[in-house]
Amino acid sequence: MDVIRFAQQVIVLEADALKAMAQRLDASFANAVQVLKNTLEKQRKIVVVGVGKSGNIGHKIAATLNSTGATAVVLNSQNALHGDLGLLSEGDVVIALSYSGETAELLHLLPFIKRSAGAVIAMTGKPSSTLAEHADLVLDTSVEREACPLNLAPTSSSTAMLVMGDALAMALLEARGFTEEDFARYHPGGALGRALLTKVADIMRAGDSLAKVSVDASVNDALIAMSRARSGACVIVHDDDSLAGVFTHGDFVRSFQRDPQLGPLGVAIFMTKQPVTVLASSLAVQAVNTIGSHRIDDVVVLDDHNKPVGLVDTQDLARMRIV
Repeated sequence: MDVIRFAQQVIVLEADALKAMAQRLDASFANAVQVLKNTLEKQRKIVVVGVGKSGNIGHKIAATLNSTGATAVVLNSQNALHGDLGLLSEGDVVIALSYSGETAELLHLLPFIKRSAGAVIAMTGKPSSTLAEHADLVLDTSVEREACPLNLAPTSSSTAMLVMGDALAMALLEARGFTEEDFARYHPGGALGRALLTKVADIMRAGDSLAKVSVDASVNDALIAMSRARSGACVIVHDDDSLAGVFTHGDFVRSFQRDPQLGPLGVAIFMTKQPVTVLASSLAVQAVNTIGSHRIDDVVVLDDHNKPVGLVDTQDLARMRIV
């Protein structure tokens, strides 16, 4: 058996199922997003319930919702009738997952769910099933066939349900105006969280770690300052401490190739005037984006009065695990 070709067929089958599902999206999906949005605005939560493979998919959907600020919990359908139904509060919205729409455990639970739930959203591959009939909204995750060669093991169907959950979570995120800063609040331990929650002032080189000389200084003076601060760049300032430019190791190397005797010369001759800057009060992600978009190694940090107070080096970002 050509396992590579077989695997490719599995992937193509599942991809085709997703394309077909995308074409079927209708007003029910938009209404489901609005219902979820309204529920969250009322400080209610999303309760996800499913059995078997659908239950596994439900855990992933709930995790994605939570990571994007939409409070979600998973209700175990088998334990729900023995006390766990207390997890469902008045006005919560329930997302019920069952490909067949006839899962016994879920149908037994449905009457009790509907007593408290603000709405029931069914995610099923059988829009005419019992679950769909008793739901307020139905999201059709039907597939033509499973990727399983026996057309038995949940493959295309479970992928469709997973992707429908992702689409629901992302559309809800967009509808709520969820931002990168919001995302960082729920992921403080990751690189993105550190970048979006950390200020430039927290990571910049300042004080003795900042190489800074006056605009009248020589190249040698700048090199000494850079060596003392162990920095690859030196900030050049006017007499009033306003920014005149920046002199980097790269500037020195390029200039030295033209004139090896440049040491006693004024650093202002070789500095980069009007260098790229960021504010100390900005988020660290601003420094990340600025360094990346301008393809530079150092960015000068200014205070609210546009006076240079620091320097951010790409090495600082790596050290702080910002990137």
